Amino acid sequence: MSEALNGIGVFVAAVESGSFSSAAERLHLSRSAVAKTIARIEARLDVRLFHRTTRSQTLTEDGQIYYERCLRALEEIRAGEAVLESGRREAVGRLRVTMPVLFGRRCVAPVLVRLAQAHPKLELDLSFNDRVVDVIEDGFDLAIRNGPPGDGAGLMMRRIGLQRMTVCAAPDYLARRGTPAELDDLRSHEAVTYGRAGRVRPWLFPMEGGKPLDITPPSRMRFEDMEAIADAAVAGYGLAWLPCWLIRERVRAGSLVPLLADQPRLVFESHALWPQTPHLPLRVRLAIDALAAELPARAEF
Repeated sequence: MSEALNGIGVFVAAVESGSFSSAAERLHLSRSAVAKTIARIEARLDVRLFHRTTRSQTLTEDGQIYYERCLRALEEIRAGEAVLESGRREAVGRLRVTMPVLFGRRCVAPVLVRLAQAHPKLELDLSFNDRVVDVIEDGFDLAIRNGPPGDGAGLMMRRIGLQRMTVCAAPDYLARRGTPAELDDLRSHEAVTYGRAGRVRPWLFPMEGGKPLDITPPSRMRFEDMEAIADAAVAGYGLAWLPCWLIRERVRAGSLVPLLADQPRLVFESHALWPQTPHLPLRVRLAIDALAAELPARAEF
């Protein structure tokens, strides 16, 4: 019976990932281990679960029936584990989290690492990726997203922080070019901007009762990396429009100066998303609570 239960997770991953190779990567197994597990299930049940060719992998009719029953069994097992977890305060097991690269490295990962230090039986599996992943299909327990959270089908969501954008510059640049006093002054300054696929991202400033003011200062330096923009601003190459959490240490060190403090700043939200389930595992709930408690302070100067 234990072998049958172990094989269920591998089989479901093979179905949802679309291939044995993808399932192996998701489960941290070799492709041959996944193939052998599926072969053992097929031999035990005396059925063929997949139609396999060199280019595709689809479920047989028996495979579809077995998959639906396996999903129900896994849901019951997870619900039972969550009920048991709810009676204790120690998080155990593996927590898989996907997050944006820079924000994740600077703000999210330190919070989760401290959580793991407080819960020795908690394992962290952190993925840093700026593309929007499929939380359920890719097998993540939690996803951190900035800005609009996107399609939330099958997902629960909680706002865990706010991020504010600000214009900043190096003291050396301001000494040479002067300090902008109002938004229109930005148009006469040199800037280091964010550019991607040949398009420059405009700077946006909320306006009362209307849509945000769109300003694109002149720029001869455009980078697809916010850290590089901050470094160039420190070096005196121009103004930059960046999130407060990214420049906080530079502001404290005096290498960057925040500007236009009286002007409204664009604010966008950070969300935690997780698969909808009747019983949220304790490790996921503690991670969400820790992020909601600590990220707001990390997002400011």
